Amino acid sequence: MNKKIRIGIIFGGQSSEHEVSIQSAKNVYSAIDRSKYDPVLIGISKKGKWLTIGSKDFQQIASQNYLALPETIQSLEFNPHESFSSEKFDVVFPILHGSLGEDGTIQGLLKLMGVPFVGADVLGSAVGMDKDVMKRLLRDAGIPVVKFLVFHRHQKISFAYVKKNLALPFFVKPANAGSSIGVSKVSNEDEFTKAINEAFKHDRKILIEEGINAREIECSVLGNEEKLASVPGEVVPTHEFYDYDAKYLDENGSRLEIPAKLTPIQSKNVQQLAIKACKVLCIDGMARVDFFLDKKSSQLYLNEVNTIPGFTNISMYPKLWEASGLSYSKLIDRLIQLALDRANK
Repeated sequence: MNKKIRIGIIFGGQSSEHEVSIQSAKNVYSAIDRSKYDPVLIGISKKGKWLTIGSKDFQQIASQNYLALPETIQSLEFNPHESFSSEKFDVVFPILHGSLGEDGTIQGLLKLMGVPFVGADVLGSAVGMDKDVMKRLLRDAGIPVVKFLVFHRHQKISFAYVKKNLALPFFVKPANAGSSIGVSKVSNEDEFTKAINEAFKHDRKILIEEGINAREIECSVLGNEEKLASVPGEVVPTHEFYDYDAKYLDENGSRLEIPAKLTPIQSKNVQQLAIKACKVLCIDGMARVDFFLDKKSSQLYLNEVNTIPGFTNISMYPKLWEASGLSYSKLIDRLIQLALDRANK
């Protein structure tokens, strides 16, 4: 009988996406093939405490939507510096969304310790997280992005200057955050200061982007050197835009159309640009690539790339692969194998 592969599933974390991470980990843990893998749950509280979570404790936490990991829990405290070794874990699946998880930090720790891990490496994770650096690299590679401006906390930001360069409406967002946290749509000067202050709550650098009347198209990418793209899907929000509430809190906040109603040429263009973007940004393993399709001109713009996409019940990444013929369980298996293959090379 073959020995099972021991996999650590790290979730929670200190970012504003802590609660989403718990729901993603719940799905990954449920879907993983127990005949091949021995999963171990490792939680990180909002204060940064590492915890080994027993299955009963985890079921109780995950059964309540958006409940944070408690600082004290009836399980052993986990010390990554002592516990991570090739003997104790064969591979790790970091399902940490946002900062201190999706930005290369946990990937650097795991790489330093010689432990294989699912998803992008240190560079791809860091570049994919910073929307400013990401968009500049994409633009230089000839991949269309909407016009944007970048500001740091110490700078004075003039509404008149932004309006002159981008026109109204425009969007204000933190440079390093996901799940539309801290994102605001600005249609007039009264909304401007509030939007700036909200974005700076989550990062010291912000982006202000041109607003266009567009469809939101998403595509999932899978693979290391040889990458595959899923069928594209479309997010149709019922809110003014696809904000955090529409994504996770309001079950009627959006509608997913899989596959998206695109022409064959448009679908192929989405898939090709999604793969090209991952190559440009040095992203291996997995990514969800988000696009805007201008309703008037049909111009396709790349919005952002997510290196640890959501794995919740309503998340696009696994749904797009399921529509492409790869089940949730087989997707998890493929991601783990990609991590092991990369480590072996």
